[in-house]
Amino acid sequence: MRTKVSLVVSDLSGGGSVRAFLLAQVLKSLNYQVEIVGFLYGKELYAIPPSGIEIISIPGTNYPKFFGSIPKLLEKLDGDIIYAVKPKPTSFGVSLLKKFRSRRPLLLDMDDWELSWYGGFEWKYHPSLKQFYRDIFKKNGALRFPDHPLYLQWMEARVQNADAVTIDTAFLKERFGGAYLPNGKDTAMFDPDKYNPEASRERYGLSDYRVLMFPGAPRPHKGVEDVLIALDQLNQPDIRLVIVGGSPYDDYDDKLIQKWGRWIIKLPKFPVEVMPEIVAAAHIVVVPQRDTLTARAQFPLKLTDGMAMAKPVLSTRVGDIPEILGETGYLVDPSSPEQIAQQIQCIFQDLESANERGSKARARCIEKYSIETMASTLKSVIAKL
Repeated sequence: MRTKVSLVVSDLSGGGSVRAFLLAQVLKSLNYQVEIVGFLYGKELYAIPPSGIEIISIPGTNYPKFFGSIPKLLEKLDGDIIYAVKPKPTSFGVSLLKKFRSRRPLLLDMDDWELSWYGGFEWKYHPSLKQFYRDIFKKNGALRFPDHPLYLQWMEARVQNADAVTIDTAFLKERFGGAYLPNGKDTAMFDPDKYNPEASRERYGLSDYRVLMFPGAPRPHKGVEDVLIALDQLNQPDIRLVIVGGSPYDDYDDKLIQKWGRWIIKLPKFPVEVMPEIVAAAHIVVVPQRDTLTARAQFPLKLTDGMAMAKPVLSTRVGDIPEILGETGYLVDPSSPEQIAQQIQCIFQDLESANERGSKARARCIEKYSIETMASTLKSVIAKL
């Protein structure tokens, strides 16, 4: 009977599910049986899972009701190996309980520095007695939310209780150790030879435009505003920024559209199997990360979207991005709309040369960031459990 791995996701309606789906693909390639189990705090899944992946969701609740939800999730966790995604109470915390009860090996995956969203090392919790009372007992008290940074600090202090840790950036490795497992791509699925860019542009209503593509959820640290400011500066009416999927977190997309709607085309979210056809429609994939703590700790999935599909990738000198792209992308300083505008012009002035660089990016992606490369690393990690 095949070994079963239970991937535990803190919130299936949040971004952590994307990394979980990728890990599930890698584990399936190693012939493991895979299930994804997690809480669902929103109305629907954040991302559409790959076909053949079992998803089990439990309604997400806040404290104190959350204590009653924990046994429901534990009951569903029947993998021979437990693999928690993100060091949160709703994933790693519950998985630690399962480990201590069942003695099953526990892996922890970290693809973000969770405390970076709250200021990182600067964040401290020193409430007055009155504020502490409110945070616990008020209906929407801060400490009723499982993702409160105090609980994230507690979870980070327990990272060493995992039997093994996987991380996806040098920043996280330096902070937590672990095995480097990048945000790779199924390069057989994401194969540009299977798609006609013109046909893709026609299918999605993009034939009239030179297409910059951001295939993900815009957030302030991701620098989409810098691209839009660059488009204001260029003021070339046939260029569009195509945002695929958009943000489920807040109304940030709407704010971008209110201010820069003339440059934006928004497409809905698609299953991962459809994404190669979508990315095929791009002339340039843009990954304009700003230099923030959050960005430095991340490996943007959009990089390997563009690399695998042999697209010119325009990104910024932040975190691991220069190392990921090597000499195969176009790099500018973070928060530099002027430099972004210049690079867009340069790429379109010699698109043939840019596409050749994109082909080199695909070769680099196959070598360093493929499902097969990830599988080799994960296989050796699991072998040591």
